[in-house]
Amino acid sequence: MTIQLNGKTVTLPQEVTTVHDLLSHYQIENRIVIVELNKEIPGKEQYETLLLNEGDRVEMIHFVGGG
Repeated sequence: MTIQLNGKTVTLPQEVTTVHDLLSHYQIENRIVIVELNKEIPGKEQYETLLLNEGDRVEMIHFVGGG
């Protein structure tokens, strides 16, 4: 499946089907992440069941500590 991720076209492996899978694929599932899917921000409790579809537009912002 191909999606737009942070403005870039990305082809995902077959096993990436949900928002949670996407976060796991990029190894950021345990970080504080804001996900926007097709201009809507789903609740974190939806990540495991919210399916990705061909052509979806996803924006992910994760926070990095430091000073």
